[in-house]
Amino acid sequence: MSLQYDFDKARDHFAAKNAFTTGPHELAYAIEQKHAATVVDVRYPADFKKGHIPGAINLPKGKWEKAAGLAKDQPVILYCYNQQCHLASEAASILVAQGYPAVEMEGGFAAWEANSSPIEVPAPKAA
Repeated sequence: MSLQYDFDKARDHFAAKNAFTTGPHELAYAIEQKHAATVVDVRYPADFKKGHIPGAINLPKGKWEKAAGLAKDQPVILYCYNQQCHLASEAASILVAQGYPAVEMEGGFAAWEANSSPIEVPAPKAA
């Protein structure tokens, strides 16, 4: 069996992957180092309220076309439920078309939890 490996295509693939995705380890480090970025949770609001990445804002489907709370001069790091969830990449496509520098965190919230990274749970609102 001969391997026809295209090194140019491989280089381009991995360069694009690294430019437009990140992982939970890298995001945790960026948060720890206080790098300028907006972390966006695109899951349903009820799931966001159960727990999310510290400092994340919730921007579920239906709010991507008129995104609030985002800056066009820093990365917008998006995540959804898990590796099989496409909500973050759908949101990224819409946000990029509006001029936001979107990056997808691979693995979603499930990968964040598996990394034993901190989770923020909003305090209940006082009555």
